[in-house]
Amino acid sequence: MIIADREFCKDDRFYIFGILNVTPDSFSDGGRFIIDGKVNKDRVLPTVEKMIGEGMDIVDVGGESTRPGYTLISDEEEIERTAPVIEAIKKNFDIPISLDTYKGAVAKAGIEAGADLINDIWGFKYSPDMADIVAKAGVSCCLMQNRKDTNYVNYTEDVVSDLRESVEIAVKAGISRDRIMIDPGVGFAKSYEQNLEIINRLDELCKLELPILLGTSRKSVIGLTLDLPSSERVEGTVATSVIGALKGARFFRVHDIKENRRALDMTRAILSQGV
Repeated sequence: MIIADREFCKDDRFYIFGILNVTPDSFSDGGRFIIDGKVNKDRVLPTVEKMIGEGMDIVDVGGESTRPGYTLISDEEEIERTAPVIEAIKKNFDIPISLDTYKGAVAKAGIEAGADLINDIWGFKYSPDMADIVAKAGVSCCLMQNRKDTNYVNYTEDVVSDLRESVEIAVKAGISRDRIMIDPGVGFAKSYEQNLEIINRLDELCKLELPILLGTSRKSVIGLTLDLPSSERVEGTVATSVIGALKGARFFRVHDIKENRRALDMTRAILSQGV
């Protein structure tokens, strides 16, 4: 996997996407960087530095909340939130930058600002120009499984099929497979039981022969299981990360970097003794 001209997955390491939501309304950490309705870069940069120190490999910048029932914002507003932050991170830190967006115009502006990867929750199925934008820029992508309905016939096979379609869109546009990763989409178009099932059956996505990103951090599947608010879901997230690692995931998108980094490093050490 190539991101920002760096090779990932060349060894048995696990990699962490650190979540940086520059939004006022994300379900867990919205509003942290907003002052008088605007993103304050002076608050963002120390946080990024801390995240890097805790073991983050890639910073994932998001400018629109995609929590259940979220409010759609304009391309212009999303660009205004994300592009200056991406520019500031690129200027101050040597770390790959992911932009969490499904809108072509936002992706284009983000890439121009310095984004190295587009993390699309609709797997290139929302903006018809997204795959071409990513291909022409030569950046990487993460394609998440998502759909407008939950009418699955064979649930896990349908998830794999949806992802295969997204990968085909990417490859047809000219994106090389070594710049593509996939995400099962925990929390999107899935019931509570289906979220648990896809984590447990994550290894079935390995048939696509692409790196897998698992994004469960503080999500409702953890809250419903443990009956806990989003601020108390660290241990539940860590458990899903470890299970994900055992099932084949290599990338993990999390809020709590230090805890997940330590758990994944411990998992790696144990697994290395079984080889």
